[in-house]
Amino acid sequence: MSLKIPSSLKYEYPFSPKQIELGSGHKLNYVDEGQGPVVVMVHGNPTWSFYYRNVIKKLRTDFRVIVPDHIGCGLSDKPQDYDYTLDNHIKNLSELLDHLQIKDFSLIVHDWGGAIGMGLATRNPSRVNKAVILNTAAFTDTFIPKTINLCKNSLFGEWMVRKFNAFAWPATFMAVEKPLAKEIKEGYLLPYNNYANRIATARFVKDIPMKENHPTWQVLKDIEDNLDKVNCPKLLLWGEKDFCFNMHFYKRWKEIYPTAKSKTYPKAGHYILEDAKNDVNAEISSFLRG
Repeated sequence: MSLKIPSSLKYEYPFSPKQIELGSGHKLNYVDEGQGPVVVMVHGNPTWSFYYRNVIKKLRTDFRVIVPDHIGCGLSDKPQDYDYTLDNHIKNLSELLDHLQIKDFSLIVHDWGGAIGMGLATRNPSRVNKAVILNTAAFTDTFIPKTINLCKNSLFGEWMVRKFNAFAWPATFMAVEKPLAKEIKEGYLLPYNNYANRIATARFVKDIPMKENHPTWQVLKDIEDNLDKVNCPKLLLWGEKDFCFNMHFYKRWKEIYPTAKSKTYPKAGHYILEDAKNDVNAEISSFLRG
């Protein structure tokens, strides 16, 4: 494990992460806490398992909580020659759960973790007990914020993200409505501390499919077409001030899952687990324990 959790973050992130070596030869880091029914939490870009730290603490008394860092993210390996695609991230998550012999689980997803987590769910719908959906998408769409589209630019987008941390760093203030404490910002930025370690934050953006000729478009379309097969109980929690996954995406989810329990937060942004921490954690806990 090339990165270590500094002592200043031990209170916020008091876990002892584990690792497995995937079939690709790369090491994937994950948190595995508690005992009981399994809950799998899937993060997006540019976060890592740190994003779910408070949910982990809340649930680990009654659940076995598994939270991976995608390859290129968090404390996982950050290979420079890896194919950072949605399909590979789904396969990695599946490989982790198979390694841990997890037969069924509940799912919590956020940001690009929605496509990854629901990608796994649509391929294995009978294994999913419940699903919590937080400011994310798992379907094709043509909307993209100008700031993210700038990072996606083929000429200078990746260079800008990797040289100046122009994705993870702006997210520490653009993705929240309430300013983050200094140590929390440090936690989010910890894994993305140099040019090489920012490769996944850049490649995640490149992998957003905006047109049908994009190699990931069909993977995402297959997920979209099979969302109706995931017929477990669902909880939809949404920050209304999200600059990225705005209310347009929330309405799409409500159309796909009209009977899902839902709640929106008018003063919360994209990092809903920061802006509405206590209430969202309580809603998740009640839903999974209900």
